[in-house]
Amino acid sequence: MGSVFAIKKYAIHDGPNIRLTIFFKGCPLRCWWCHNPEGLEKELSVIWIKDKCIGCGECLTACPTGSLKMVSTGILRDLTTCEQNRACVSVCPALAHEAIGWEASVEEIISEIEKDTPFYDESGGGVTFSGGEPLMQPEFLLELLRQCGRLDIHRVVDTSAFAKTELLLQVAEQCELFLIDLKHMDPEKHKIYTGVDNGLILENIRTLAHRGVPFRIRIPLIEGVNSDQKNLRLSSEFLAGLPCPPGVDLLPYHNIAESKYRKMNRDYPAVQFQPSGREKVAAWAEMLTDRGLHVRIGG
Repeated sequence: MGSVFAIKKYAIHDGPNIRLTIFFKGCPLRCWWCHNPEGLEKELSVIWIKDKCIGCGECLTACPTGSLKMVSTGILRDLTTCEQNRACVSVCPALAHEAIGWEASVEEIISEIEKDTPFYDESGGGVTFSGGEPLMQPEFLLELLRQCGRLDIHRVVDTSAFAKTELLLQVAEQCELFLIDLKHMDPEKHKIYTGVDNGLILENIRTLAHRGVPFRIRIPLIEGVNSDQKNLRLSSEFLAGLPCPPGVDLLPYHNIAESKYRKMNRDYPAVQFQPSGREKVAAWAEMLTDRGLHVRIGG
């Protein structure tokens, strides 16, 4: 069993060709610009959406632990007694209670994956395991990868590479491609904006390169964080210096996830960030290309 929060069909930015993307819950990083806040915590949860609530009280009656209370500002949930059994989600006529994630078996996920086999066969696509961070659920991930391998389905793992090297290499034996984020070359700034040092990530990238493991690097371009001459120069030097340098995707920042944070009653850490202009993104792409790297803008 594992915990997931979304299954995206017909994905075209999560690896080669048409894909099905499975989003795992749980992530060891806390990137300010994270566009999947529902995937940060591994634990399943339920949120209440104030704008949808009609005040009918059905959820209060259905809650077996009495964890919900109607107050002047709306529904208040006592997290110390809530058992997350989702009775409130089932009975709410206005869909004001929403489950964030669900538990699924390997068999259930494989069943969903197999439904799109004709699209994989026709386009040369496959399945991508993303998150959150799929490496936080290693047994679940590895068994899904093995099953997909038996079905001859192309496998991609989208990861921060912030994990034990042994685990990363074990996963590498069961997939055709990694998509790895390179968020910042400066370890202190990396820790400020993601919550972790980048030493393990860089070492894992080196290890994969020296082992000949196929991967692409994804660089999110965040103004005021990493979209600057120094960081992109250091990034290009690091990547160009690897054996068989990887392809690079430059991913300009966008704020479309801000509404997710509002719905989950969370502050949006990246509220001050602005997208990089097209000319600047093109300039960074040219600089990396001049280093001998194959660069794409966007996924």
